[in-house]
Amino acid sequence: MSNGQSVRRSLPRYLPRLIVLLALTGASLRAQTFQVIYSFAGGSSAQHPIAGVTPDRHGNLYGTTAWGGGSSNGSGTAYELQRTGSGFIYHQLHSFGNGLDGSFPWAGVTIGPDGSLFGTTYDGGTGQNGIVYQLRPPITFCGSASCRWSETILYNFTRGSDGGDPQGAVVFDQAGNLYGTNVNGGAGDVGVAYEMRRNGQGWSYQVIYPFTNGQDGGNPTALVFDGSGNLYGPAAAGGQPGCTGFGCGTIFKLSPSQSGWIEQTLYSFHDGSDGSDPQGGVILDNAGNVYGSTCCGDGTGGTIFEIGPSGGVWNFSLMYRYGGAGLGPWGNLVRDSAGNLYGASVMNGLYNNGVVFKLTPADGGWIYTSLHDFTGGSDGEWPEGGLTIDSAGNIYGTTYQGGLQNCGEGCGVVYEITP
Repeated sequence: MSNGQSVRRSLPRYLPRLIVLLALTGASLRAQTFQVIYSFAGGSSAQHPIAGVTPDRHGNLYGTTAWGGGSSNGSGTAYELQRTGSGFIYHQLHSFGNGLDGSFPWAGVTIGPDGSLFGTTYDGGTGQNGIVYQLRPPITFCGSASCRWSETILYNFTRGSDGGDPQGAVVFDQAGNLYGTNVNGGAGDVGVAYEMRRNGQGWSYQVIYPFTNGQDGGNPTALVFDGSGNLYGPAAAGGQPGCTGFGCGTIFKLSPSQSGWIEQTLYSFHDGSDGSDPQGGVILDNAGNVYGSTCCGDGTGGTIFEIGPSGGVWNFSLMYRYGGAGLGPWGNLVRDSAGNLYGASVMNGLYNNGVVFKLTPADGGWIYTSLHDFTGGSDGEWPEGGLTIDSAGNIYGTTYQGGLQNCGEGCGVVYEITP
């Protein structure tokens, strides 16, 4: 990936083996209605989104790019795509770049209870190990397309016991407290899960679980709440032995108790047909089943899976497995009201440049359909971020590159797939 050398110095130890990009094979069906709604132009107007987009109740989309922006070193941006009658208008809300205000936002943004945006950066801050930030719109009306939002740094990570190098988005509980993960730092430098509570005009920070890279996993990447206040997520390393000594990853559950948070490992990956290295977040259905994906595996190009509770145990079910040995899904899945699942694979597809897919339940199994195979041209390439879906069933996502060729192999796009 272009322009990434300044970040890779601090990538988790398991990632070098993930970026060996091998040729893949596979067939797919023709695309449904697909359109690029914005192409990043590079430079001061931003480039290379890693995360997907977040919609508000008006249909506007918010997101981040890991590079580009108005600063001299181009350390990423936060942006809005404002919905209009005929499409979307792009606004750059914030340009990261002086180091102290954060650098390289790998995660997308979360809309907080007050309507402001919350997120993390992988690097930057006082310790250069990432921050948690809040972005607020201007107090007075601004009619310009370049109106910047004000940033407040809520926490600077040290990569000590507090963790560091966050990759995933933050989530809120019903009381307005904020939760997230770090892929590094903590007691064994393998990541933590944390909580931030409002404390007067500020926020108090505490680690709710330090991962050990044992059976519990290591390098956690994302969290999601269920209706009872439990947290679920993937850890990209740890669990079963293997995967060059780092472990092949786990799916975990964190449950609150009077004595703190209790961790339960729901599944440990074996690097076989089940896959390895679950990178994206998980989602839940109303029955408490957990759905997610892996990016890799021995002889696989990633997998999509379901883990369901039954009689006090959790059972793993493989829903789909890519052939080959390249990068599979790296972002979260989404689920529509009919129970269909949607996701994106970084590679795979007809051109090995990524694919957006649909999984439809049928006769106790799942039918895989390709919705769009990325060509690496104006439609984009390498959809690393997760997807989002609106009430009309429209699907939105991003690609890391492709689109306008100002960045060598393209600066990335935001796309829409309509039902």
